Amino acid sequence: MAADSTNTTTGSSPDGNPLALAEQLEQLNAARKVVLQDSTYYDRIVKGVLPIIGPRALLPLRRWGAEFLAESLATPVLTMREKENITVAVLDTLRGLLDGAAEDAIVLKASVAAAASAYPVALRWIINNSYHKESWEQMSAIKSRILQIWDGAPAPVRLSCVKFAQRVVLAQTASNGMEQKTNGLDISLNMIPANHPLLDPRQLEAEATGLLDRMLSVLQDNSSDALLVNATLNCLSILIRTRPNTTNRILNAVLNFNPLKLANSPMTSKTRVLVKSLEKTTRMLLTHLLRRDPNNPMAGRIHQYIERMMRLRAEMFDEASRKRALVDQAAGDAKRQKMEGAPQFTVPPLGPGPHSLAGVFTLTNNPGLQAFDATQLPANLAAKISVKTLMTLDQQTLDLAVAGIRDRLTSIYAAGAAAAAAAQPAVINAATAPLGVDEDDDDDYEPDLTPAEDTEQILNKLDNAPPEEPTEPAADAAALALGSFNLPPPPTLDPEAAAKLSQAAASRVFGPLSVLKESGALRKPRAGINRLAASSYDRDSWLTFITRLATRSAAGLEDVGGGGGGIKTEDAGVAPDHNNHNRGPPGMLSLGDTIRELLYTYILEDWRRRIEIAVAWLCEEWYNDQLTKRASTSLGAESGALHYERWTLRLVDGFLSYITAQDKVLTRFLAEIPELSRAVLGRLKVLCEDPTTVQLALTTLLYLVMMRPPVREIALDTVAEIWTEFEDARPLAAKYLVKWRPGFIESQTRGGPGSDVAPGNGMAIAT
Repeated sequence: MAADSTNTTTGSSPDGNPLALAEQLEQLNAARKVVLQDSTYYDRIVKGVLPIIGPRALLPLRRWGAEFLAESLATPVLTMREKENITVAVLDTLRGLLDGAAEDAIVLKASVAAAASAYPVALRWIINNSYHKESWEQMSAIKSRILQIWDGAPAPVRLSCVKFAQRVVLAQTASNGMEQKTNGLDISLNMIPANHPLLDPRQLEAEATGLLDRMLSVLQDNSSDALLVNATLNCLSILIRTRPNTTNRILNAVLNFNPLKLANSPMTSKTRVLVKSLEKTTRMLLTHLLRRDPNNPMAGRIHQYIERMMRLRAEMFDEASRKRALVDQAAGDAKRQKMEGAPQFTVPPLGPGPHSLAGVFTLTNNPGLQAFDATQLPANLAAKISVKTLMTLDQQTLDLAVAGIRDRLTSIYAAGAAAAAAAQPAVINAATAPLGVDEDDDDDYEPDLTPAEDTEQILNKLDNAPPEEPTEPAADAAALALGSFNLPPPPTLDPEAAAKLSQAAASRVFGPLSVLKESGALRKPRAGINRLAASSYDRDSWLTFITRLATRSAAGLEDVGGGGGGIKTEDAGVAPDHNNHNRGPPGMLSLGDTIRELLYTYILEDWRRRIEIAVAWLCEEWYNDQLTKRASTSLGAESGALHYERWTLRLVDGFLSYITAQDKVLTRFLAEIPELSRAVLGRLKVLCEDPTTVQLALTTLLYLVMMRPPVREIALDTVAEIWTEFEDARPLAAKYLVKWRPGFIESQTRGGPGSDVAPGNGMAIAT
């Protein structure tokens, strides 16, 4: 270690000047950020940093390098082929880092973790490339070194060694075949042929059995090292699930392990935490095993073990929380019987005084709950709480609450009636009343005890009194009556604001696509053009709804001319475009065109997978154009807005920007859309500018010639134009023209009167 620390070897720049250690680490961290952003750089950067992080590098560089290798070999973004290339390249560096005398613990830990990720990949490489003997020798040396330093290494290194042993056991034992084999990650003994020149399956299986026994030794010896025991238990779950040959050996070791052994020592806070951790890890391992395989032959023993551990744990740690035993059993039973007979819920009666509506329906006398302002809760949260509370409420409690509120309302009504009766004066019976006393007379006599005023005082009071105002006549009751109230009309919405709002609404239509699921692995047969758009709430139904919203919702509203009651050009204030449809205010799109633009962008985001959506959309556009033409013909008016041709050309242009020689979906797209024109097929000539895509363009045209007779002449005209304009495409184009248009090439080479390309029959509708 001292020799490595005093080593002054550093990296150097291309001009030979030494770089400072801080600058090197900064550059290395920048390289790590690059590979995290783009995984295609892993191969070049990993191989590029190997000379810098070797065993002769400084300690900070070795630490960075070991951690970077462990991270690179464990990343899930790389394919198996890319991992094999990186693994074969880093084996020599890993061996040098592990063979260093008195190496740093951080370097050893990261190197062992990298070796754990590299071992199954290296084994797969050797299985398929038995000639590369050097790689297997290096991997075997790394394995021997890790098994040698396992017992005497620091705790972090030992944990990595346990993980390495688990990966070796997984790779060198037979699989049950039930694990998913995505990217070839399930590497097992089943993949090794019996006659492999470098690998002996029997020897590898025996070695794996020995390593498994070494892992289980910490359980068999009832080790008190909680970190090592927990690491071992966490590594055993996948072995039980995927390697059935190891299940009995592992379960016997776990069921004989006592995680509460440390509880016999003086119980400190640290010991309590360690014991609880060991017991919980063991119990969770066995519990998950029972959930996965309830018919396990050892299920009875596992149940007994779990119950015994839970009982022992309760006796050790839950004594303080237990209640005292009852002194008088008879008294306790009597109290319990009395409480069991009492109702579980009562509504307290209302007190004296006026009550608000909220007070009438309040079911508790707790001041804290009554002071809580429920109006501060959002409406949706309050609704969720109310619904869940009513769902969990039992019928007896609900009946008691309703009866209590009914009693409160009855008592309030009775009190109000009594107060109203008390406020009315008593009626005097004329038959029994004294003479000279009438019902309307006030029988309460109150003597006036104030002294009488003299004449002078009365005159002074009259002089100082304010002048009397003339009495106004009473207001007319009809004038005070409320008249009818009408809301003011809404503000007028200008076309520009309406267009902006329609664009926002169209954007929200595409929101559910991110959360809706696919229709399923089994494709349902299409119901045709008359299928229901919303037969099920999945992504296909929603996309059908979007395409029909774009094509059919505004049908007739965007047409120009006099028929159909559409918006006329002079009313809209704009001129129609070249395709004879109204676009609304300058710079703004109509609702249908806005949805079309968003749908076009959505398809191009992943056009290879969404080619069916494009075909369905164009079928809807073609159908809508046919109905528009039919309506214009019947009314004798000018044809309305037509969209199919324009959006077909835009989609084809968008596809051609990303097309490759392997993209056969272009052929499928042109074969399934309902109508092809000379302009659409003419776009394929762009592919002939690239030699790699010439064959794709011509084979697509040949497919249309063979399978779509209505567009055969147009397709042959396009092939003839390609033969004329692109010299590199002539051999393949000539092969097709000789069969389907004989005499064309001879007429062109002779320069005769038939040298011009014969025109086709124009636009054809596919059957």
